[in-house]
Amino acid sequence: MKAKLKQLKVALIHDWLVLPGGAERVLLALSELFPQAPVYTTIYCPENFPQFSKTKIIPSYLNKLPFAARYYPFLLPLMTRAVESFRLSGYDLIISDSHAVAKGIQKPLGAFHFCYCHTPMRYVWYPHIDSRLADHWWGGLFIPYLKKWDKKAASRVDDFIANSFYTQKRIKEIYQRDSEVIYPPVEIKKWRTSNGFKNYFLYVGRLVKYKKPEIVIEAFNQTKLPLKVVGTGPLLPQLKANAQSNIRFLGRVTDEELQKIYRECAALIFPTVEDFGIVPIEVMASGRPVIAYQEGGAAETVVPGVTGEFFPKQSASALVDVLRQFSPEKYQPEVIRQHAEQFDKKNFQQKIIHYLVKKKVI
Repeated sequence: MKAKLKQLKVALIHDWLVLPGGAERVLLALSELFPQAPVYTTIYCPENFPQFSKTKIIPSYLNKLPFAARYYPFLLPLMTRAVESFRLSGYDLIISDSHAVAKGIQKPLGAFHFCYCHTPMRYVWYPHIDSRLADHWWGGLFIPYLKKWDKKAASRVDDFIANSFYTQKRIKEIYQRDSEVIYPPVEIKKWRTSNGFKNYFLYVGRLVKYKKPEIVIEAFNQTKLPLKVVGTGPLLPQLKANAQSNIRFLGRVTDEELQKIYRECAALIFPTVEDFGIVPIEVMASGRPVIAYQEGGAAETVVPGVTGEFFPKQSASALVDVLRQFSPEKYQPEVIRQHAEQFDKKNFQQKIIHYLVKKKVI
């Protein structure tokens, strides 16, 4: 099988490589599976991705624009043309790792193209969840064009893999396409459990509107329970101004600090509608429970009473109701860890291989 994988001429396509996140972890796992494959992307910031130092990265012409990396969200309407400009002749297999434009590549005759889809563009199709485009007058002007282009781009894909059943339903709803579900990879071995925990709850994530951190701040203002907030973003000044003394903002932390914070927290608070959500898996791999809003990928990965709890509405009051009844002592770290192991990177890579065998690509 390894020999067949090496013989396969593979190209990886990624939306943009600007800041590391969940999609970039998927790309890294795919790149490890196909180390000979170059990565085509619209914009690339090499200083933020040392893990790709040995990978051939081919950025689009947009990468030559001054300040492209800083203002890349404003370039989204231009990225549609940029990704179509890639010349991919000679490849047997094209894998697009996409939540935006990567799936829109023009594949060569005879190649097989599957898209690992994190979501149909949320800010285009679901602005009530992610309004980062609709919040700007110029962004709203491009939504009709992007909807039309996105459907056309999806029609070029031979096959879809969804990162969750939640995303699978969206792919069917927006693109009228079937898809197989393979959950994203998590570096389970990176995280360790502890027999004890400390008396604080945890929020980890960017402090942006669609992630709903204000719900968490309001809930902990009411309960007076200790909360640590890891992350930065445009909402940071406002959240700090509204927070009471029981809430600490840690900003960015090192990997070593995050590992300690994970395994010592009473529980992670996850108020966001994510297509999958890697942070809850990392916390569960550290043996700690998750209190999550019951929608999106978290509804598939958290087991009530075993690995965490749900709150039914995306509101501070619903979260407060759960916090007042929550007993972190009842959760068993090793049981939670065992549940998280199903999402390990090796399982992801094995499932990708099995999928390619099933599709007779290898």
